[in-house]
Amino acid sequence: MRIRTRKFIGTIALLALVTVWGLVAMALAQSVLLNINGFVAALYYVVAGLGWVLPAMPLIAWMSRPDAPQ
Repeated sequence: MRIRTRKFIGTIALLALVTVWGLVAMALAQSVLLNINGFVAALYYVVAGLGWVLPAMPLIAWMSRPDAPQ
């Protein structure tokens, strides 16, 4: 697969990942985290806000891999 195709597929996958991650994080915050301490809520939002980076790292590495020599 050429790098251009990988970047296109990876971009679509990253957009889907961030969208789904954000919706799940918001739904979890609204349903489970209603009556909690402010520090715990802040910690949750930091983890939820940065948590999508770990699943995105292998995808970005795959996208930036150079083309195989022909």
